[in-house]
Amino acid sequence: MSSPLSPPTLKAGIILLDPVTTQLARIVVLQYNPDQLTRTLQVQATSGESGDRSEALRLKGPPVETFKLEAEIDATDQLETAEPNYTVVDVGIFPQLAALESLITPSSAQLYEADALLRAGAVEIAPMEAPLALFVWSTQRVVPVRITEFSITEEAFDVALNPIRAKVSLGMRVLSVNDLGFDHRGGKLFMAYLKNKEALAQRECSGSLEQLGLKALP
Repeated sequence: MSSPLSPPTLKAGIILLDPVTTQLARIVVLQYNPDQLTRTLQVQATSGESGDRSEALRLKGPPVETFKLEAEIDATDQLETAEPNYTVVDVGIFPQLAALESLITPSSAQLYEADALLRAGAVEIAPMEAPLALFVWSTQRVVPVRITEFSITEEAFDVALNPIRAKVSLGMRVLSVNDLGFDHRGGKLFMAYLKNKEALAQRECSGSLEQLGLKALP
């Protein structure tokens, strides 16, 4: 058991911003921090192995970074202390799951609006725009992302078949200035994320040739 004087453990989560105004729309906090976070960075080089030799060290932009995690949602603790008529008693963890699904689902209002435009004979209908999602994993990592993978495994249910325990697998692709531009709110957040990584890299002490078994470069 942690000491009362121990600092509180921060939660990971996703912040949703309105795609037009970029104002805060919703905060989805993960109930438990995942035990593992997988990161993949795909280098954006200007040429392949057979490319121009003069381009061998050139980069087109920041690497394409992706995150993968598995989050658990469990109503057990809440059911033990819940008052009658409390949300968990009534509908289990449906609200938490619905909040996560809203990351990739157009709202009913957007669908009605698109249908109305179609019925009115609109020649061209712009695709519905999702909220700008910011993945938050500590104060060092606040980055705009697009959800690329989403799956839910419901593992336990109450007597009314409401899910009370589930695992959610999320795949996310970081949105860089190549995707959003420098003037977009998300592009500015990406640049802040990149600058912070540069600052963290500066805090790492440089090694020496002796540590590598070398006295000088060949």
